[in-house]
Amino acid sequence: MSTGHELPAAADFPAGIITDGPDATAALGGRVADLLQGGEILLLHGGLGAGKTCFVQGLCRGLGVTGEVVSPTFTLVNTYEGRLRVHHLDFYRIEAAADLSDIGVHDLLDEIADGGAVLAAEWPGPLLPALGSLPRYELLALTLPSTGAREWRLRGRPEPPAPWRRLFHGGTESC
Repeated sequence: MSTGHELPAAADFPAGIITDGPDATAALGGRVADLLQGGEILLLHGGLGAGKTCFVQGLCRGLGVTGEVVSPTFTLVNTYEGRLRVHHLDFYRIEAAADLSDIGVHDLLDEIADGGAVLAAEWPGPLLPALGSLPRYELLALTLPSTGAREWRLRGRPEPPAPWRRLFHGGTESC
Protein backbone atom coordinates (compact mmCIF):
# COMPACT_ATOMS: atom_id res chain seq x y z
CA MET A 1 0.00 0.00 0.00
CA SER A 2 1.30 3.42 -0.94
CA THR A 3 1.89 5.93 1.84
CA GLY A 4 2.17 8.83 -0.58
CA HIS A 5 5.71 9.49 0.67
CA GLU A 6 7.73 7.62 -1.94
CA LEU A 7 10.50 9.68 -3.48
CA PRO A 8 10.34 10.30 -7.22
CA ALA A 9 13.25 9.15 -9.36
CA ALA A 10 16.12 11.63 -9.57
CA ALA A 11 16.38 10.94 -13.30
CA ASP A 12 12.97 12.62 -13.73
CA PHE A 13 14.44 15.91 -12.49
CA PRO A 14 16.57 17.36 -15.30
CA ALA A 15 18.44 20.15 -13.45
CA GLY A 16 20.35 20.14 -10.21
CA ILE A 17 22.59 22.03 -7.82
CA ILE A 18 24.57 20.88 -4.79
CA THR A 19 24.45 22.69 -1.46
CA ASP A 20 27.30 22.20 0.95
CA GLY A 21 25.72 22.44 4.39
CA PRO A 22 22.71 24.07 6.05
CA ASP A 23 23.82 27.66 5.39
CA ALA A 24 24.13 26.94 1.67
CA THR A 25 20.75 25.18 1.67
CA ALA A 26 19.12 28.21 3.30
CA ALA A 27 20.97 30.47 0.81
CA LEU A 28 19.49 28.44 -2.06
CA GLY A 29 16.05 29.00 -0.53
CA GLY A 30 16.80 32.74 -0.48
CA ARG A 31 17.80 32.70 -4.14
CA VAL A 32 14.56 30.89 -5.00
CA ALA A 33 12.66 33.55 -3.01
CA ASP A 34 14.05 36.16 -5.41
CA LEU A 35 12.36 34.29 -8.29
CA LEU A 36 8.91 34.05 -6.68
CA GLN A 37 6.12 36.29 -7.97
CA GLY A 38 3.13 34.75 -6.17
CA GLY A 39 1.12 31.74 -7.25
CA GLU A 40 3.99 29.26 -7.14
CA ILE A 41 3.69 25.83 -5.58
CA LEU A 42 6.93 24.26 -4.39
CA LEU A 43 6.81 20.54 -3.72
CA LEU A 44 9.74 19.47 -1.58
CA HIS A 45 10.61 15.80 -1.83
CA GLY A 46 13.38 14.28 0.26
CA GLY A 47 14.05 11.92 3.10
CA LEU A 48 14.22 12.83 6.77
CA GLY A 49 17.02 15.32 7.37
CA ALA A 50 17.40 16.18 3.69
CA GLY A 51 17.12 19.94 4.35
CA LYS A 52 13.53 20.68 3.29
CA THR A 53 12.73 22.86 6.31
CA CYS A 54 16.15 24.53 6.12
CA PHE A 55 15.38 25.41 2.49
CA VAL A 56 11.98 26.90 3.51
CA GLN A 57 13.67 28.89 6.29
CA GLY A 58 15.96 30.49 3.71
CA LEU A 59 13.03 31.01 1.34
CA CYS A 60 11.05 32.81 4.04
CA ARG A 61 14.05 34.88 5.10
CA GLY A 62 14.50 35.87 1.44
CA LEU A 63 10.86 36.97 1.37
CA GLY A 64 11.33 39.17 4.43
CA VAL A 65 9.65 36.93 7.02
CA THR A 66 10.96 38.11 10.38
CA GLY A 67 9.51 35.49 12.73
CA GLU A 68 10.81 32.01 13.43
CA VAL A 69 10.17 29.49 10.64
CA VAL A 70 9.67 25.97 11.98
CA SER A 71 8.62 22.64 10.56
CA PRO A 72 4.84 22.21 10.47
CA THR A 73 5.12 18.44 11.10
CA PHE A 74 2.62 18.58 13.96
CA THR A 75 0.59 21.66 13.01
CA LEU A 76 0.42 20.61 9.31
CA VAL A 77 0.27 24.24 8.09
CA ASN A 78 2.28 27.32 9.10
CA THR A 79 1.63 30.66 7.41
CA TYR A 80 4.22 33.41 7.28
CA GLU A 81 3.91 37.02 6.14
CA GLY A 82 6.64 38.65 4.08
CA ARG A 83 6.88 40.14 0.60
CA LEU A 84 4.57 37.24 -0.26
CA ARG A 85 2.47 35.14 2.11
CA VAL A 86 4.02 31.68 2.48
CA HIS A 87 1.94 28.63 3.35
CA HIS A 88 4.35 25.96 4.61
CA LEU A 89 2.77 22.50 4.75
CA ASP A 90 4.13 19.16 5.92
CA PHE A 91 2.28 15.97 5.00
CA TYR A 92 4.65 13.52 6.72
CA ARG A 93 1.93 12.47 9.19
CA ILE A 94 -0.83 12.39 6.54
CA GLU A 95 -1.84 9.25 4.68
CA ALA A 96 -2.20 9.37 0.89
CA ALA A 97 -6.01 9.01 1.01
CA ALA A 98 -6.57 11.69 3.68
CA ASP A 99 -9.28 14.32 3.25
CA LEU A 100 -7.28 17.52 2.98
CA SER A 101 -10.31 19.78 3.26
CA ASP A 102 -10.13 19.41 7.06
CA ILE A 103 -6.93 21.45 7.07
CA GLY A 104 -8.14 24.00 4.52
CA VAL A 105 -5.97 22.92 1.60
CA HIS A 106 -8.54 23.89 -1.02
CA ASP A 107 -8.79 27.44 0.35
CA LEU A 108 -4.99 27.71 0.32
CA LEU A 109 -4.87 26.47 -3.27
CA ASP A 110 -7.47 29.08 -4.27
CA GLU A 111 -5.29 31.81 -2.74
CA ILE A 112 -2.24 30.42 -4.55
CA ALA A 113 -4.11 30.25 -7.87
CA ASP A 114 -5.09 33.93 -7.43
CA GLY A 115 -1.39 34.83 -7.02
CA GLY A 116 -1.83 35.99 -3.45
CA ALA A 117 0.66 33.61 -1.88
CA VAL A 118 3.13 30.79 -2.44
CA LEU A 119 2.96 27.27 -1.08
CA ALA A 120 5.88 25.12 0.05
CA ALA A 121 4.90 21.53 0.85
CA GLU A 122 7.16 18.94 2.46
CA TRP A 123 6.32 15.25 1.85
CA PRO A 124 3.80 16.42 -0.80
CA GLY A 125 2.51 13.01 -1.96
CA PRO A 126 -0.95 13.33 -0.38
CA LEU A 127 -1.32 16.82 -1.88
CA LEU A 128 -0.70 15.79 -5.50
CA PRO A 129 -4.29 14.73 -6.34
CA ALA A 130 -5.63 18.10 -5.14
CA LEU A 131 -3.32 20.07 -7.43
CA GLY A 132 -4.96 19.09 -10.69
CA SER A 133 -3.46 21.21 -13.43
CA LEU A 134 -2.07 23.98 -11.20
CA PRO A 135 1.49 24.93 -12.15
CA ARG A 136 4.13 23.73 -9.75
CA TYR A 137 7.83 23.31 -9.28
CA GLU A 138 9.14 20.20 -7.63
CA LEU A 139 12.44 20.00 -5.80
CA LEU A 140 14.03 16.70 -4.85
CA ALA A 141 16.62 16.87 -2.07
CA LEU A 142 19.09 14.01 -2.06
CA THR A 143 21.65 13.42 0.65
CA LEU A 144 25.02 12.76 -0.93
CA PRO A 145 26.78 9.79 0.67
CA SER A 146 29.74 10.53 2.93
CA THR A 147 29.85 14.30 2.27
CA GLY A 148 26.90 15.79 4.16
CA ALA A 149 26.09 17.83 1.06
CA ARG A 150 22.68 17.84 -0.62
CA GLU A 151 21.79 17.67 -4.26
CA TRP A 152 18.68 19.65 -5.16
CA ARG A 153 16.98 18.57 -8.38
CA LEU A 154 14.30 20.64 -10.18
CA ARG A 155 11.40 19.88 -12.47
CA GLY A 156 8.25 21.83 -13.16
CA ARG A 157 4.89 21.91 -14.79
CA PRO A 158 5.00 23.84 -16.99
CA GLU A 159 8.75 23.83 -17.56
CA PRO A 160 10.37 26.22 -15.09
CA PRO A 161 11.22 29.67 -16.47
CA ALA A 162 14.78 30.39 -17.60
CA PRO A 163 15.91 32.01 -14.30
CA TRP A 164 14.90 28.84 -12.42
CA ARG A 165 16.71 26.63 -14.91
CA ARG A 166 19.85 28.79 -14.66
CA LEU A 167 19.82 28.61 -10.86
CA PHE A 168 19.51 24.83 -10.87
CA HIS A 169 21.90 24.22 -13.75
CA GLY A 170 24.75 22.57 -11.92
CA GLY A 171 27.33 24.00 -9.62
CA THR A 172 27.66 24.15 -5.87
CA GLU A 173 26.26 26.61 -3.37
CA SER A 174 28.53 27.00 -0.36
CA CYS A 175 28.68 29.36 2.55
